[in-house]
Amino acid sequence: MNTKIFSFQGVHGAYSELAGKNIYPDSKSIPCKTFEEMFESVLDKKANIAIVPIENSRSGRVGDTQRLIPESQLKIVGEYFLEVNHCLMGVPGSTLKDIKRIYSHEQGIAQCRKKIINNKKDMVIVADTAGAAKMISETNSKEDAAIASNLAAKIYNLDILESSFQDFENNVTRFLIMSNELNIPKVNEIDLMTTLVFEVRSIPAALYKSLGGLASNGVNMTKLESYINPQGFDVAQFYMDIEGHPNNRNVKLALEEMKFFCKHIDILGVYKMSDFRKK
Repeated sequence: MNTKIFSFQGVHGAYSELAGKNIYPDSKSIPCKTFEEMFESVLDKKANIAIVPIENSRSGRVGDTQRLIPESQLKIVGEYFLEVNHCLMGVPGSTLKDIKRIYSHEQGIAQCRKKIINNKKDMVIVADTAGAAKMISETNSKEDAAIASNLAAKIYNLDILESSFQDFENNVTRFLIMSNELNIPKVNEIDLMTTLVFEVRSIPAALYKSLGGLASNGVNMTKLESYINPQGFDVAQFYMDIEGHPNNRNVKLALEEMKFFCKHIDILGVYKMSDFRKK
């Protein structure tokens, strides 16, 4: 593929598509109904890249993707932080006074709840934000509005009635950039992240002991999440982000110590930190 093609979950205008367009301005995008379909599109080489939401500063982790990533067979090659700007939008010519119902994904509704209540509008939850924008463009009713991205407003020819409609600022979604190939930077590069998943042995204090090597070797951990293994509730698996390259001396020693207390450690990606982390 000469032209960069990325896949995302949702319909055109989704925040994932907006993130992909920001990363790759001249790219083509493939909307997917499910995260499974999104991963499959890259495995089948219909797309080069999957744009994968992993966590949000307001609503926390995206459980579906965190569960699917370890089994997806894709590798993490980068990260991107999108500052979410929820826009209230309606059909051309509509005003805030006309609106009776506001549609959006449950997180879009939750993150704008106070403003919706203050404006005395009904809240209607739908599958996704961009889908809400598409729906009201098709119904063409001045009584209906959507909360979605400015990209969705442009795609579906809707008027933005109010930008930054969210109740609070600092609403940021972190996306992982994933591909078929593990593209590991050189060991001497700076500002690198390593993402891995590991399963601890079924012994007392296994997690505590496995993480002890990070502390003793001065390795900074920026994310640690547990999730249920398909094998059952008694199998403890963890998803972790750490700073540094796995072949840096301190990181290498820390991982070697972890191996004594883990059944397996799988590196999902080594990649450059986003500049957003330095803000």
